[in-house]
Amino acid sequence: MKKQCFILLATINKTLLPSYTKKRLDLSKASKIELLIFGWRLFVTKRALN
Repeated sequence: MKKQCFILLATINKTLLPSYTKKRLDLSKASKIELLIFGWRLFVTKRALN
């Protein structure tokens, strides 16, 4: 149940949130909002894969 929830969140993130890895964002120059989005996407993806 928990994994299915994270899989659903990952698909929603993929469609709604921007992909900073494709944009080649430099994390040392990223704003706080960009870092928050990047961290959220990473967290959800890790949980969906486990």
